[in-house]
Amino acid sequence: MADPEVEEAFSHSFLARLPSEVVRTLRAEGERTENPPGTTIYTAGAEPHAALVVRGLLRVYMTSAEGRQVTVRYARPGDVLGIAVLVGGPADVGVQAVRASALFRISARTLTAAAHRDPRVAWALAEELNRRLYGTLEQIAVNAFGSVRQRVAVHLLDLASSQQGARDCLVARVTQQELADAVGSVREVVARVLRDFRQAGVVTTAADAVVIVDAARLYAESGRS
Repeated sequence: MADPEVEEAFSHSFLARLPSEVVRTLRAEGERTENPPGTTIYTAGAEPHAALVVRGLLRVYMTSAEGRQVTVRYARPGDVLGIAVLVGGPADVGVQAVRASALFRISARTLTAAAHRDPRVAWALAEELNRRLYGTLEQIAVNAFGSVRQRVAVHLLDLASSQQGARDCLVARVTQQELADAVGSVREVVARVLRDFRQAGVVTTAADAVVIVDAARLYAESGRS
């Protein structure tokens, strides 16, 4: 029986551009998994595998030798995780569910075999890798050149927009420690930034959430053009 959520995610992913026979095989061989918030989906150096995000929000992050983390990507429904590791082998990144998420595991063997025999599949993978490269470069620029204040603004906007319902206000459901991990800083510094935003009337805060009161001003703080 077809899974409507999986079908919807496929239709919004680059997998929809693959030959129909390849898509049918991937659908038949795949498996859906449910992942509670905080679940580690992939650890640095683990065996390569790929998965389509069906529902929820995941973050891809790197960890320093001292244990600090920095987020390099957020993955949303329709995104495919693991294409780079299928080509280049295990990566030094982790993947964690930010909120309850569903994934559809994709057969790495089937996808790589299809790419070797069919240039259409190989080109689709190349296009997806190129898209992810540009996205990663943008995130690196934010993490490298942006101040902590800018990085906090960027991550709050990204988190809140991905979690927003049709009529909901913008709310980033994240703790100060999780936000510090995402921006590669420490909780005390992030707490000061949030205090400044709160005093300026840009956000209000709770124990595990940040409500964006003035999205336009927060966007201006992010430094994005």
